[in-house]
Amino acid sequence: MNYPKAAKGNQTDTYFGTAIADPYRGLENDSEPTKKWVDQEVAYSQRYLSQIPFRDEIKNQLTDIWNYEKISAPFKEGDYTYYYKNDGLQAQSVLYRTHSKTKATEVFLDPNKFSEKGTTSLSQLSFNKKGNLAAYSISEGGSDWNKIIIIDAITKKQIDENIVDVKFSGISWKGDEGFFYSSYDKPKEGTVLSGMTDKHKVFYHKLGTKQSADQLIFGGDETPRRYLGAGVSEDQRYLIISAANATNGNELYIKDLKNGGDFIQINKGFDVNANIVDTEGDNLFIFTDKDAPNMRLVKTTIKNPSPETWKDVIPESENVLAVSTGGGYFFATYMVDAIDQVKQYDKSGKLIREISLPGKGNISGFGGKETEKELYFSFSNYITPGTTFKFNADTGKSEVYQKPKVKFNPEDYVSEQVFYTSKDGTKVPMMINYKKGIKLDGKNPTMLYSYGGFNISLQPSFSVVNAIWMQNGGIYAVPNIRGGGEYGKKWHDAGTKLQKKNVFNDFIAAGEYLQSKGYTSKEFMALSGRSNGGLLVGATMTMRPDLAKVAFPGVGVLDMLRYNKFTAGAGWSYDYGTAEDSKEMFEYLKSYSPVHNVKAGTCYPSTMIITSDHDDRVVPAHSFKFGAELQEKQKCANPILLRIEKNAGHGAGRATDQVISENADLISFALYEMGIKQLAK
Repeated sequence: MNYPKAAKGNQTDTYFGTAIADPYRGLENDSEPTKKWVDQEVAYSQRYLSQIPFRDEIKNQLTDIWNYEKISAPFKEGDYTYYYKNDGLQAQSVLYRTHSKTKATEVFLDPNKFSEKGTTSLSQLSFNKKGNLAAYSISEGGSDWNKIIIIDAITKKQIDENIVDVKFSGISWKGDEGFFYSSYDKPKEGTVLSGMTDKHKVFYHKLGTKQSADQLIFGGDETPRRYLGAGVSEDQRYLIISAANATNGNELYIKDLKNGGDFIQINKGFDVNANIVDTEGDNLFIFTDKDAPNMRLVKTTIKNPSPETWKDVIPESENVLAVSTGGGYFFATYMVDAIDQVKQYDKSGKLIREISLPGKGNISGFGGKETEKELYFSFSNYITPGTTFKFNADTGKSEVYQKPKVKFNPEDYVSEQVFYTSKDGTKVPMMINYKKGIKLDGKNPTMLYSYGGFNISLQPSFSVVNAIWMQNGGIYAVPNIRGGGEYGKKWHDAGTKLQKKNVFNDFIAAGEYLQSKGYTSKEFMALSGRSNGGLLVGATMTMRPDLAKVAFPGVGVLDMLRYNKFTAGAGWSYDYGTAEDSKEMFEYLKSYSPVHNVKAGTCYPSTMIITSDHDDRVVPAHSFKFGAELQEKQKCANPILLRIEKNAGHGAGRATDQVISENADLISFALYEMGIKQLAK
């Protein structure tokens, strides 16, 4: 394989007396040599992929199944009911609205008109309480840096200048005068993909004034925090600030906007997670893992909100809890082995009913304003397309609101849950999904996908991409490995810092289980994951290059010694630790860091590294350096490709054709490298 050559340097860094070479450091810079190398890698990958005989056929299959009408659950603002709709293959979904009296329907926002190729997406949308004003943020080319546009919601006309350079922000209105938002100081030009963003700031923008005059409310040099979220309570009485330095654990502050006074700090330090989910007069309802690893809902009062006063409304149980509010009720979603169950409670914590669900799967929704009695929820699993239901909060009756017309018959497929044993004896659940009638002869193309980090749970959900994989004879398997949130804080913490290798061992054990039971074999297995899941794949393929035939590390965190030097990376230290923490932590990170564990003379799987040139979350330098190392040291003929998407970011907001093209390449590359010559008819 005659790969493009990346320039090598003699950069070394010293950690606790150990010198670490970083020959591809130059790929961290957005320099002309890097851009030239990227262009060469793009061309190389496209040449290789173009020889796959069924690549176009897979793309046509994906395009065909994708082409169905998608309509979101509606929501009410002022005199209008709003909903998102995509006709099928539109680059971005369009926001429509219907007037409550005239019943006239019109387009409210069409993100397809934000840019020529549909690569500018709608990120956030927020209305004031009356519904006559709106502010929305847009992301250009997938960047985390957004701009906010302010409009009169009745006329749809812009009424203020844009707010620019906004990152990791909500938009929360205070009456009709203005709103709160969050941002960082923008890195210097040329360092957007490398400059650190570590001092978040909450601003208040008053309508009709310049952004330069926006009032700093919290953060910056006075109270330096890496992540800040600001929200006004539904009754408009309170301003609530969540402040954190990592992706786990936060401080909670509240200010009484009605009665005045300074911020009150509710909980101190970063050892627990706590968020206010509802207010009722002086009462505050807080969702927290304090003294409750599986979460609980507590009640306190603005007069004395310290943790000592917290009283259970919905106590902790043996299953992980999530809480939403709507119609004057609390909806408790319990995760039981990654499957959802839902119960409805009143504000005192009295059980109203257990809600009957359409089957075993994943539920989202049951949220709405205090006065709305018609709520919505969606249900899906790996073989059931997402269906939206309308739910009456008082009677408990539900009915189908929107069932998508996908060219897929769930009756033809199986979704089964198994439990397997990891290296240290831990039992781990896994969902295995496939077309009925397959033989357990070890020859089924199998996609093993997981994440394993940041308390994120992988629950059953339908994907047309997985549908096409299964239609072509593939098995789609998802283990709920440690590092996720499926079994609460203990499960998450068991996959962090000096226990991070539990995550990789769980993933490896899942692959070995599938092979030992005849679902597949090494020659027919692909490993897949994105972001932290990209690290999962990178670490697994360097620890066990013999486990699978194909690997897809997507937008991955792959340089574990330097991840905290880029953009918002330092905030991931709760999960990873950093190379500067201690000699032990440095040596542990070095022992699995994918960039530092590529060894010459080793045969690695056929690999497609997936990244984007505008990814300012997990910067593409991770993928560039890992790819350069693999291309240099690969022993066998298995190809190492870098699939680099232009004008795209970490993943959110991509145009439909970008998503289809990437997944067509992924599926066709996997099948081709497994030795499949043509698709089964």
